[in-house]
Amino acid sequence: MDVEKLLLVKRVPIPGPEWDAASSSIKRAMRLTTELNKLSFDDSIKVREIFSELTGQNVDETFILIPPFYTAGGLDIRVGRKVFINQCCTIYDMGGVDIADLVMIGPNVNIITAGHPLEPSKRRAYVEAKPIVIQKNVWIATGATILGGVTVGENSVVGAGAVVTKDVPPNSFVAGVPAKLIRSLEWPDDRQESAMEQT
Repeated sequence: MDVEKLLLVKRVPIPGPEWDAASSSIKRAMRLTTELNKLSFDDSIKVREIFSELTGQNVDETFILIPPFYTAGGLDIRVGRKVFINQCCTIYDMGGVDIADLVMIGPNVNIITAGHPLEPSKRRAYVEAKPIVIQKNVWIATGATILGGVTVGENSVVGAGAVVTKDVPPNSFVAGVPAKLIRSLEWPDDRQESAMEQT
């Protein structure tokens, strides 16, 4: 992890005032997601309304989410335009989750910023959270898990069932447990279009 990311690590002692605040946030999220998860795909306006309340920001009218959806907070989730989140996704956002424009998230995807120490004697002492950034035009396929501290680069694809523990370079396809680079996704047509946009 680079120095800049190290500075973004959040450690919440258990018990303590920060943990009490986190617990209140979790209760709020449980109430709002219960309401959200009663809705169907046809209730897109109401879904956006509740998701906006959950995240504390108005989401764009192009945002689509198919319930059910789960989170342990919500106020540290940011989503861009034309974002699609399929059913049964979980986002634990204590460390912050930033989802850019045109991102597609498949069913049963887990985006988890927080975890516990590996050392048994400290495991219940605190929760450590690291931010997750999902850049523009990423596709995360079904059942994938993105862990805290990860940036998924622009135009990349995360394969079904992958567990992403390290940054994904832009224009890449990663898969496996743990996720590994399978191949580049830079196509000749993409490079020509990019060059034309710059002229």
